Amino acid sequence: MRKTRANRKTLQRASGAGRGLWSDAWRALRRNRAAMSAAIILSVVAVLCVFGPALSPVEFDYLDWDNVSVPPGIEGWHFFGTDDLGRDLFVRTLVGGRISLMVGLVATAVSLLIGVSYGAVAGYLGGRVDQVMMRIVDILYAMPFMFLVILLMVLFGRNIALIFIAIGAINWLDMARIVRGQTLSIKRREFVEAAQAAGVTTPRIIRRHIVPNLFGVVVVYVTLTIPQVILVESFLSFLGLGVQEPMTSWGALVNEGAKAMENESWALIFPAGFLAATLFCCNFIGDGLRDALDPRDRSA
Repeated sequence: MRKTRANRKTLQRASGAGRGLWSDAWRALRRNRAAMSAAIILSVVAVLCVFGPALSPVEFDYLDWDNVSVPPGIEGWHFFGTDDLGRDLFVRTLVGGRISLMVGLVATAVSLLIGVSYGAVAGYLGGRVDQVMMRIVDILYAMPFMFLVILLMVLFGRNIALIFIAIGAINWLDMARIVRGQTLSIKRREFVEAAQAAGVTTPRIIRRHIVPNLFGVVVVYVTLTIPQVILVESFLSFLGLGVQEPMTSWGALVNEGAKAMENESWALIFPAGFLAATLFCCNFIGDGLRDALDPRDRSA
């Protein structure tokens, strides 16, 4: 009996029977050392940003005039040193990471919600509706991206939540075009035609049959959108249009560090290092997911 079960499991492993898309994708992703290493590093960075400030006895906006421009060290608990106002860069870097990561997640979620909904509707309805909807996307593409973000911020203020929404509301165009192209292919599949023949309503078909089958493509694109959004927020903060004092972000810290780079190199190195590590990790994870979800790249 045991030999029979062992032989059956061996045959299943050899033939690939009993394995689905997601189990195969997970196996392929685990074999990708770069993606798994990036996921571990990104998790460590996220945990540090959330819980790290509690390791220091000082607040991120505390002005320590007795320790101005102190280099990195354990003296005074200034692990990353201090800036020209005596503020602890260890705490400020991690608090800034909270803002940058939150921008990446929230703005990407806004982009995901708008882009997937818009692209799925345009692709499924087709015809003139599709043409009109995609011409609107083309018009928005023709406008300077950064100009639209700055315009929204000028109109609605520089509140952190509004910055998240503004970046996400502008960044959905690529998502919409990708989803629309995939929808044009999926709507010709047999299970969609069967649902149409059964009299299922259009909103239900889009919600139950189109969107779930876009999940693989959307997940990969989300991992590539998060670093793009973080970079946009960092650029805005570098220009002085992002988060305002006393709050900070990696972009704002890089801006401050660039001004004091000659005398306080550590003020630039640490926030720039965290920012670069996060961007690289997100891109490695995105590449790993793309390869794992592509059946042509998975071994039989």
